[in-house]
Amino acid sequence: MAKQRPQITTLIIPEENKKPFSIKSILVKYLYHWPLFVLILLLALSAAVVYIHFAKPSYQITATLIINENKKSPDQQSALSQIDLLSSSKQIENEMEIIKSNRLISQVIKELQLATVFRKKEGLIFSNLYKSSPVRLIQFNPVLPNQRKNANSDKKQVVYIVIKDKKSFFLKAPDNQLKECNFNTLLSNTWGTWRLEPTNLLSEYKGATIQITFLDSEKLALDYQKAIDVSLTNKLSTSVSLTLDDEIAQRGKDILNTLISDYKDYGKQENELNAKATLAFLDNRLDSLTSELNIVELDIEGFKSSRGLTDISTEAKINLENLQDNDRLLNNVKVKLSVINEIENYVNSPLTTRPPATLEINDPALNSLIESLSRLLLQKSSLLAVSPETNPDFEPLNRQIATTRAAIRENIASIKSSLLSTQEKLQSFNTALESSIKKIPTEERQLVSIKRQQAVKEGLYTYLLQKREEIAANYATLVSTVRIVDQAYISKAMASKKEIALALALILGFSLPIGIIYLRNNLNESVINASDIENVLEIPIIGEVAFQKNKSLISFETTGTSTIREQLRTLRTNLYYLYGDKTNGRVTLVTSSLPEEGKTFISSNLGITLAQVSRKTIILEMNLRQPKLEETFKLKDREPGITDFLNDKAKLEDIIHQTELNPNLYFIASGAIVNNPAELLEKPQLKYLIDALKNNFDDIIINSAPVHLFPDATILSRLTDITLYIIKQGFTETKELEFLREINNKKHLNNIQIVFNGVQRTKYGYGYNYGNSYSKLKEGRNIFSDFWKRF
Repeated sequence: MAKQRPQITTLIIPEENKKPFSIKSILVKYLYHWPLFVLILLLALSAAVVYIHFAKPSYQITATLIINENKKSPDQQSALSQIDLLSSSKQIENEMEIIKSNRLISQVIKELQLATVFRKKEGLIFSNLYKSSPVRLIQFNPVLPNQRKNANSDKKQVVYIVIKDKKSFFLKAPDNQLKECNFNTLLSNTWGTWRLEPTNLLSEYKGATIQITFLDSEKLALDYQKAIDVSLTNKLSTSVSLTLDDEIAQRGKDILNTLISDYKDYGKQENELNAKATLAFLDNRLDSLTSELNIVELDIEGFKSSRGLTDISTEAKINLENLQDNDRLLNNVKVKLSVINEIENYVNSPLTTRPPATLEINDPALNSLIESLSRLLLQKSSLLAVSPETNPDFEPLNRQIATTRAAIRENIASIKSSLLSTQEKLQSFNTALESSIKKIPTEERQLVSIKRQQAVKEGLYTYLLQKREEIAANYATLVSTVRIVDQAYISKAMASKKEIALALALILGFSLPIGIIYLRNNLNESVINASDIENVLEIPIIGEVAFQKNKSLISFETTGTSTIREQLRTLRTNLYYLYGDKTNGRVTLVTSSLPEEGKTFISSNLGITLAQVSRKTIILEMNLRQPKLEETFKLKDREPGITDFLNDKAKLEDIIHQTELNPNLYFIASGAIVNNPAELLEKPQLKYLIDALKNNFDDIIINSAPVHLFPDATILSRLTDITLYIIKQGFTETKELEFLREINNKKHLNNIQIVFNGVQRTKYGYGYNYGNSYSKLKEGRNIFSDFWKRF
């Protein structure tokens, strides 16, 4: 039996299948599901229209200010220039953090009463009545969120009122009952005690429903901290820009303007506190030095008058001057030690808001730490005024205070150690000078000692007095270091929500269906393209057959052409190449992995195409478990067939039936249903049957049961020449290809050839394209066909 397989693949596989990428095939695959696109696009556009109806425009509010940075020049080394607390240097980054601090924003919310929101009901929506409300709410003893017994998860409560007249209104109860109340009458709920006062706009809202919402001030402050952007407009300047997006332009302006005003007041109050603390320290020191200086002067006067001394020797003057200078330095060290002790007491105190004066302590790190501690203590003091110390908000604040205090203590210890070392050296130098002075007469030495004390105290007194006058003058002419460049204004209207909503709807309307189809195709484990088969198997594809909606027989008697007719004719032609010189007695087995893959359709229509070219053809229904060919050829029930012949209940001439479709086409039914079809096919009568048919027919087509479920096809394969293995597009799973490769390697089926069945070009973007040359090829071209399946 000669068999040839020349150029089969080349004849059947179109060249376009080898292309790795085809835009046209992709478009065809996605456009097949056009109802899905239409449905999602309509839903997205509907949602966009609803959103546009209820959405409100948004505005970007901007304000600009300049913060002066007072930096000390390196050549300012005098004590008077170094002790200047009112013009201490500012770091612009720190000031930006202060502007955006929770304390200042909470103060703004309180001043503008942003935690109470008034809205007017207009149809299905509520419009905000910022600064145009008919009523004003006054709260008494508000209950904090952490103190409420039945606080909502979002920490807000809504109250509805209906304006009746100038004196009264209706309060809507939870059961929608209206309770009449008078204005300026105390009311209470879980948020505390409050009352409503009418405004000048009350008459415009008669009969209107007003929604009053009590928001959580703490949460609102956190929200505004995130919403307000504080940034430098230029790295080379100290100009700071404040930006806020708000649906109500006037509210955004008021928030930024009030925030800037509160920040200026905060800086002014901080400078005043520092100035008062410094002046108090200087006054105390001056009072003490005045008393000490008076005592020393009286001592000199009494000493001279009692002993009649007028002058001291030149050597004594020199030693005295050196000793006075050294005493001045020593006294300066003692002053610094005194300041350090005051700072240490301040750090160890439980709670205070007034930092001590850092007189003569020129340590930028220490000054910065004291400033930070003062700010933290002020923040804690403000929080204590509205919340108990058990509030969890105190935990991070207390940790920061503890950390800052520890850093200050460490810094103080280092400075104190250095000052004590300097003091020890100066005292040692004093001892040496005093030894020299002992050489002069006793009276003169005593006078030198008294004058030395007088000179030191006079110098320190003069120094402190000058500094006090300077600070008092600066305090009297205190000017803010903040200059407002631009009050809050609308810098730009945000992008139109209408345009954005429509753009998003269009993007979603197209991208979502594409994503669904893409995921569905990628999650689909069935065979889609011929390349899916070729990548796994080395078995040739002998032909492709388009999808046929109904499973009826194809008529070859009508004029014209169709896709399926031409494909079946191509399959018939390819069989000629496979069989070569063998022209009669050709046995072809048709099988597949699973049911519903098109074995019956291919068997019956292939038989018809062969009969059309005057080849005497017979089709055997060897699917003894679920026979369908009898129904296809419309034969009578219980016609004798294969099982009857194999059980010796019928003769060969009794089971062969000529069909009405073509005089060259014959058919053998499956016969009576049996319980042991596999054992029945093992009988020698089967070989006798096939051999007898070979002598009388040109083509014998055997329709078999699925090979993955039953062994029937492998039993029949030993009596056949070629096996047509049916793989259905979008139905046969890719794992079945591994099964087919295994049975091919084991030679369980003879000469396997693949038929790719049920190809739908419009659905999967793969398949033959016969172009427009066939004017009557209408299959699958009606975009409204299979409407629901196209989803």
